[in-house]
Amino acid sequence: MEDTEIINLYFNRLEDAIKETSNKYNNYCTIIARNILGNNEDVEECTNEVYMKMWNSIPPNRPNKLSAYIGKITRNTAIDYVEKYNAQKRNNGQLNIILSELEECVSINTLEDEIDERLLVQYINNFLENLSLQNRKIFIKRYWYAYSIEEIMEEFKMSKSKIKSILFRLRKKLKKYLEMEGVVL
Repeated sequence: MEDTEIINLYFNRLEDAIKETSNKYNNYCTIIARNILGNNEDVEECTNEVYMKMWNSIPPNRPNKLSAYIGKITRNTAIDYVEKYNAQKRNNGQLNIILSELEECVSINTLEDEIDERLLVQYINNFLENLSLQNRKIFIKRYWYAYSIEEIMEEFKMSKSKIKSILFRLRKKLKKYLEMEGVVL
């Protein structure tokens, strides 16, 4: 079913909207949630919550790109689970590792205090636009979708050291770019 048809199901408040969303996007949501959470029970619970959030947010929202919309909801929901489980010391995912990699170019506390999140997103989007397609995909897979180094290696048919080197150089470039833009780090 096409995305516009699925969105219309939500607007008509038909329960088939959730079924069709699951049919089309369950694997996509599962991959995002698993990369962040690392626990199959939590992944299933998270994806179920995503469908409920979709039901509650459409309408009034009418997403232009349903895959990006559900991907963002999945990622944010999984991160909420990580925060909840960190308090309970149950985090099995990679999120802490990934965030620690980015800390060298983006200080979370500084950013929260000094810069509006939307502005930071714009800076990062501008940075990504200037990367090669391959480097952009590698960066996004690691830092947005929380793919492991091994998963990225497999997809791009590169060695572990090559992927790590690319990510290291990209983080350095991002840090330099943010400094040039006047973002206090």
